[in-house]
Amino acid sequence: MSVPRYGSRPPPVDGDGPLRERALARAVARWVLGHGGGERLALLAARAAVAELAGDTALPPLDPDARAALAGEPLVGDGSAASSFVLDGDGRFFLWRNFQHEGEVAAMIHRRRAAAARAAPDDATVAALFPDGDPALDGAQRAAVRAVGGCRLFVLTGGPGTGKTSTVLRMLLRLHRDGAATAGIAVAAPTGKAAQRLVQSLRQESGRLRDRLAPDWRPALDALPTGEALTVHRLLGWSPGRNAYLRGPASPIGAGIVVVDEASMLDLFQLRALLRALRDEAVLVLVGDADQLNPVGAGSVLMDLVAVLEEQGAPDLVRLVHSFRAHRELLPLNEAVRAGDAGALAGALAAAGDRAALRAVEGAAALGREARRWADQLAEAGPPPELPAGAAAGAAGAALRRLAGRQLLCALRDGPYGADALNAAIERHLRLRWQVPADQAWYPGRVVMVTRNHYGAGLFNGDLGLCLRGADGALQVWFESAGGARAFAPGALPGHDPAWAITIHKSQGSEYGHVAVLLPPDPEHRILSRQLLYTALSRARTSLELWAPRASVQAALARRVERAGGLVARLRAMPD
Repeated sequence: MSVPRYGSRPPPVDGDGPLRERALARAVARWVLGHGGGERLALLAARAAVAELAGDTALPPLDPDARAALAGEPLVGDGSAASSFVLDGDGRFFLWRNFQHEGEVAAMIHRRRAAAARAAPDDATVAALFPDGDPALDGAQRAAVRAVGGCRLFVLTGGPGTGKTSTVLRMLLRLHRDGAATAGIAVAAPTGKAAQRLVQSLRQESGRLRDRLAPDWRPALDALPTGEALTVHRLLGWSPGRNAYLRGPASPIGAGIVVVDEASMLDLFQLRALLRALRDEAVLVLVGDADQLNPVGAGSVLMDLVAVLEEQGAPDLVRLVHSFRAHRELLPLNEAVRAGDAGALAGALAAAGDRAALRAVEGAAALGREARRWADQLAEAGPPPELPAGAAAGAAGAALRRLAGRQLLCALRDGPYGADALNAAIERHLRLRWQVPADQAWYPGRVVMVTRNHYGAGLFNGDLGLCLRGADGALQVWFESAGGARAFAPGALPGHDPAWAITIHKSQGSEYGHVAVLLPPDPEHRILSRQLLYTALSRARTSLELWAPRASVQAALARRVERAGGLVARLRAMPD
């Protein structure tokens, strides 16, 4: 298998970012030169492979000289037939795999949209699903319920607190009444934490509605998937041994309705796999905030799809705007960041009063002070008490829910301003305050996050665990589950890290009462972006603090990351 066309997705490359990039670039360039390609092509291929690591699916349009230099290269095609590389009509340079995947995704989206047979329900049906509602506030939610009928693809986007999950629930009730759920309903999210939160929200909202809706809605409520939370990997049957998904055209997902939350985290490869695994008649509902961080993998599929559908004024996209959060002081901050408006952000910070603060953390001394203050606040309550005999699961579940009260988010994982360093500093301080022996790895109150999926145990990347002592004196690590909470012996856990501080990327799909956000003090750092800052600040429900110099905040606001690729152009080329 040739390097530029490896498998169906990029191979894992170990090591530090710059080292990994250089190693990949050299490997790809050597392959091109060894297969008869010229030096110019070797350089472009190496750049495209490295750009893919950063999320781009292509190099931006090349200048005329660069395009002319590729003329006659046997490894480069125009996309009409398989080739190692593609130079499209607009001058974008692709690895073949990405060109092919973008084309497949655009074609499958077009087929699904073209197959829609929209039929709006009567106003009485929509009104029945919003008891005690106010059309002036939930009008967009009602529009989504009206528009989803007959669709094969529907996109629901909106910021935090805009009621995306409650809207999805009502959309599912309407689709069930239409008969679309006869083959079942599947709900999933890219991470275990986000999937769990989605199912919990559906369960809570369905319980709240049960006594408010007419009795004839009970069968639809009973059909909602409020049990096990599925990751997209599990939904598609990921096989690590095969490095592939088992679900596909020959073995599709059985459900008639598939909902994927936090769809901004889907990369091009995952969306292609999802679309390929759906039955032709199935309804796919993509839900997420298109202004959040792009996925870790290549592409920005939700952002691209939302942009094109909004351009078209498409009925199969609804954007929710009104926030239903009780504490609305933080909403102007999120909007200012989303717009990249530094003046509006400064005004919103001032107007938020004690619910928001900017702390100018510019050096090691300032960071040390903030980390100690944060650790002292964590330590004040003391380590969690021993779990009561006979009610351990319930008490552990309550303790896990309390963890969402506050969270420290870091833009970086490595280095002095990264999550690893902050975790080490906070843990040292807590051990000192709680008098934990140095040789004791586990102690009551230790918080960890799973970093590697373990399908047998039902633990997934992003799951949060809390170490607690049982009535028998044994230490166990507890995780939230559909039944409340599950316990594991510390030695039985898959790969995990301390989670006093986590990266902003890892926080997606979660919300916390109080949030602190740490940005690197170097305003030139390439990780700084508007999407990063928006994602971080929008995790906070009631209050937040931003640990960063103003220069870093302004740099993040000024940089809106737009990944290079051809999906937007291909979607635009499809008839609406």
